[in-house]
Amino acid sequence: MSAASPFVRVRPVARHIATQLALGAVAGVPAGVGAWAFLELLDWTIALREDHARWIVWFLPFGGFGLVAAYHHLGGRAIRGTGLVIEEVHEPTEGIPRRMAPFIVVATAIAHLFGASVGREGTALQMSASLSDHAARLLRIRGVLRRELLVASLAGGFGAVFGVPVAGAVFALEVQTVGRLRYEAVLACFTASFVGDSIVRGLGYDHTLLAAVVVDVDWWLALRIGVAGVAFGAAAAGFVWLAHRIKAASARISYPPIRGFVGGSVMAVGLAVLGHEYASLSAPLVGDALAGNPVAGLAWLGKLALTAVCLGTGIPGGEVTPLFVTGALLGAALAGPLGVPAGLLAAIGFVAVFGGAANTPIACTLLFIELYGSGAMVLAALACAVAYVCSGHAGIYTTQRIALRKHP
Repeated sequence: MSAASPFVRVRPVARHIATQLALGAVAGVPAGVGAWAFLELLDWTIALREDHARWIVWFLPFGGFGLVAAYHHLGGRAIRGTGLVIEEVHEPTEGIPRRMAPFIVVATAIAHLFGASVGREGTALQMSASLSDHAARLLRIRGVLRRELLVASLAGGFGAVFGVPVAGAVFALEVQTVGRLRYEAVLACFTASFVGDSIVRGLGYDHTLLAAVVVDVDWWLALRIGVAGVAFGAAAAGFVWLAHRIKAASARISYPPIRGFVGGSVMAVGLAVLGHEYASLSAPLVGDALAGNPVAGLAWLGKLALTAVCLGTGIPGGEVTPLFVTGALLGAALAGPLGVPAGLLAAIGFVAVFGGAANTPIACTLLFIELYGSGAMVLAALACAVAYVCSGHAGIYTTQRIALRKHP
């Protein structure tokens, strides 16, 4: 082989880079514009309920019935949600339905209007994937390139909706398969995530700023954080188990909209017992936890259960933000017994429970750094790793594949 031979591959490498950048842009632009529109709609919806219509939570049974009925009669394959997107990444078939984007955006906004305990990540991922796959049809992008475009759409949706472009890119690479990162679309993912986030910020949406976490790390503190990581993993496994059990139980109801009515009824009763702060994104609860203010010791369990009920009975929305809240509340509850600053453990729980439930510990470590700075990243990485190992092989995304088992 001649000394000049390395330069022979300049052209294909340049072509590959250009292709990846183009795929990232095709995925990132609709992800960013869509995430901005969705976030603005969601903020307006929540503000409308909080300022003028708190009473509407009593109509949650009818809201759940209507949302599930719409998906049952009109949603088609879109009813499979994020699981369908991940399945299409593994084994492309019919494509992502175009109706998925408008369905999930409108349905999630309505769910939050009624106060359902659901999130926004599922909406962003499904919307981004649906728009990107429609673009693939228009641009005649097929085969491997279409698969890479779908992976990039996951990065663009996650990075844009949460304002975390690095974590968004790694999440898309990590979430496909348990125990293995897939690097084929790495440049497209980073491009899509950064483009999507830049568009959201450029259009004027300001993500909530979180205070940086700074702490002196020592072995004794790390040991206690590791113990908390076990609890975070158990909470993640508990959520996945409960959501799946509720889904299986509700499947015995032959007409799906009745499942939504039952789920909405349980949610309404839960709000009456626990308080209105458990509705929707539960911003007051997570704000208190992250600020180190006192929270009820079992508040995390209430949020976990209500979210599992909503999602298990088919009320549309995401799991991630409720898991953020659950983790923060659990961290705050564990802070006293473990002798760890409440704000620190709440911030670590914020990412670790989700990392265990989604099987994405690396992405969640980066998420912590982007949200809270690098002052406690070693502790966050430890908690995410322990939570991942302790959360079992199931996860919130049922079409994830297992490449490497976590333990024998």
